[in-house]
Amino acid sequence: MAERAPAFVLALDQGTTSSRAILFDRRGRVHALAQEAYAQSYPQPGHVEHDPEAIWATQLAVARRVLAEAGVAAAAIAAVGITNQRETPLLWERASGRALAPAIVWQDRRTAALCESLAAAGHGPLFTGRTGLLLDPYFSGTKLKWLLDHIPGARSRAARGELAFGTVDSWLAWKLTGGRRHVTDPSNAARTLLFDIRRQCWDDDLLGLLDIPRAVLPEIVDSGGVIDRCDAGLLGASLPLAALAGDQQAATFGQACLHPGMAKNTYGTGCFLLMNCGAEAPVSRHRLLGTIGWRMAGASTYLLEGSVFMGGATVQWLRDGLGMITSAAEIETLAASVPDAGGVFLVPAHAGLGAPHWDPYARAALLGMTRGTTRAHVARAALDAIALQSAELLAAMEQDAARPLAELRVDGGAAANDLLLQIQADALGVPVVRPQVTETTALGAAFLAGLATGFWQDEAELAALWREDRRFEPRTGAGERAARLADWRRAVARSLDWARPA
Repeated sequence: MAERAPAFVLALDQGTTSSRAILFDRRGRVHALAQEAYAQSYPQPGHVEHDPEAIWATQLAVARRVLAEAGVAAAAIAAVGITNQRETPLLWERASGRALAPAIVWQDRRTAALCESLAAAGHGPLFTGRTGLLLDPYFSGTKLKWLLDHIPGARSRAARGELAFGTVDSWLAWKLTGGRRHVTDPSNAARTLLFDIRRQCWDDDLLGLLDIPRAVLPEIVDSGGVIDRCDAGLLGASLPLAALAGDQQAATFGQACLHPGMAKNTYGTGCFLLMNCGAEAPVSRHRLLGTIGWRMAGASTYLLEGSVFMGGATVQWLRDGLGMITSAAEIETLAASVPDAGGVFLVPAHAGLGAPHWDPYARAALLGMTRGTTRAHVARAALDAIALQSAELLAAMEQDAARPLAELRVDGGAAANDLLLQIQADALGVPVVRPQVTETTALGAAFLAGLATGFWQDEAELAALWREDRRFEPRTGAGERAARLADWRRAVARSLDWARPA
């Protein structure tokens, strides 16, 4: 009897607040999903940490559970792909596989002073020119320096090759392969402040400035390509590990933004707007990021990116911090109960501001309130804030790319909010399009792994699998949009530099 062809690709989606595993079929549809949250740690103001073992334990647990609950045998899986929260570094012992410290999450601000000192010493242009990034604590390189500075003996052990550094993709690949492979891909390496995105290699000048031994760094492999095989005891068979991709690059691939000028916005904990720039690394004049989207068969696709730190997290704050709503879904009904925010602006700079401001000392502000302001107005202002932050990014992106955007594809948890997407279309002046499959981060990892193993044949086949669910057309004129964005920028100006030490 002929052996049955594999029917699924397994995507492991390791996020900031939960680990998920999703099975995708040949039509790119979700067949089954498992998810498990894990604890967030805030040991002091500005510090955000994760337990590395919790990351691994929850990711393995959901991978096993999705197969069991779907009744799918490991033999039915063509490949495994990983997508991950980016810029969150870990440091572990090669011999034991034991992490030496908590993972420092991308939201963490503890290296703000270090970034400032490097910029004051004139090193900013070198970092930006080589990496496409700005000197900001968001990125993982300065966090690695902090770990090497604060763990006794770590730097000398790293130089001797005893320790391994990696972002979450590296940690999971190490665990899945039983410690055989210490790897990362260009999409994650490009977020470290240590990687030359044009020469596609770790940069000795940047390593020297941060005093990071080269021996601690992972090998660079393609984003899509068979890396190794998962240990058979983990998932029931020795499955090919065939993709690594940072979450936002994976989402761009999953949205089939495969040609220059196409763009997507993910509304997750933060908001991440990315535009395909083709085979040439972009240079931003508006403090956006140039980054690598993915590399396959040695050929790289580059992206422009704008990062907003507080997207869906703004809604979580209204729920958990202020108790204004009891569930995230409630905000749409509450915000829709008023025609607009009544002149109220919420600047959600709780963890500083990302692009295009890059101010780690900015703090949240609620402006324009009167005695007539209600919680409905604040809820509406929260949705406005998510959309206006993204509109500010897109305005800069269109200028950098020298091309107007035709439409914006959207995904992430908050993309289920119809009111938010209509506000977004009104703020942008272009259609906002939600796909039928909104699990695009995991889908991107599945697409990359499936291409690498022949499950799907080419990018044209992937583009044909993308399907529109709903299109939101803009309802406001150019003058109204410009005035609204100008008011937003006035509000942002009030929040800048608020928490700078005296």
